[in-house]
Amino acid sequence: MAERSVLITGCSSGIGYDAAHGLRDRGWRVFASCRQDADCARLRADGFDSPRLDYADEASIHAALDEVLSATGGRLDALYNNGAFACPGAVEDLPTQALRELFEANLFGWHTLTRAVIPVMRKQGQGRIVNCSSVLGLMPLHWRGAYVASKFALEGLTDVLRLELRDTEIKVILIEPGPITSKIRANSVPHFEKWIDWRGSVRAAQYEASLVPRLYAPPAKDRFELHPSAVTSKLVTALEHPNPKPRYYVTFPTHLMGRLRRILPTVALDWLIDRQR
Repeated sequence: MAERSVLITGCSSGIGYDAAHGLRDRGWRVFASCRQDADCARLRADGFDSPRLDYADEASIHAALDEVLSATGGRLDALYNNGAFACPGAVEDLPTQALRELFEANLFGWHTLTRAVIPVMRKQGQGRIVNCSSVLGLMPLHWRGAYVASKFALEGLTDVLRLELRDTEIKVILIEPGPITSKIRANSVPHFEKWIDWRGSVRAAQYEASLVPRLYAPPAKDRFELHPSAVTSKLVTALEHPNPKPRYYVTFPTHLMGRLRRILPTVALDWLIDRQR
């Protein structure tokens, strides 16, 4: 059987890093892309093909895909869109330009790469496109408006793409993790510092009591937090099952919120979420 190939984004750490190792162990040829050259070099030293791919840099998206296709003879069996970042802060304190930058990396770049991959998969007659969403693609949460907005948008775009590709052998799948061990909180601090004037906000006291301590505290495991391998396990199923589900929940909070949003009225769900600050 021909070697299966997969392009994974955001492989410098966390979910992407674990997925790259997990799929390589299962015999996939993994193209483990990263945004920074130094991270690509580290993964190459570990034996991976690692093209540089920055979702906010369209030229890098096309160059990375060209590198992958050159190495595989023009074939790509699977794409796992994963790389993303957060910019915490109250919506009323979030500059529109900050939202634009986040959407460039968390949605528009994913769309650019996915559109470039679809013709390849059409030509070969099959493929899998897996998008890593979040429990925050199912529910809102205080301080996370930008990230929530990008994941809600991703959910909708992915659902429509899945419907539109039903007449092909290209499967489109969502994975929706909850709390997973990663560096996303630490990586969000520079964006918070760049964009959010929290001391000048009418919510300064709330920032000081809630968000700021959480952002700057030493890493600590959240309740229900799982290792990234929990996501990789669902990814393996999404890529290898002959008839994958449209979406896979990971962690207890995701299963819970997926159920509650179907059965609770909005007022009740808002009350429940408000207690999680």
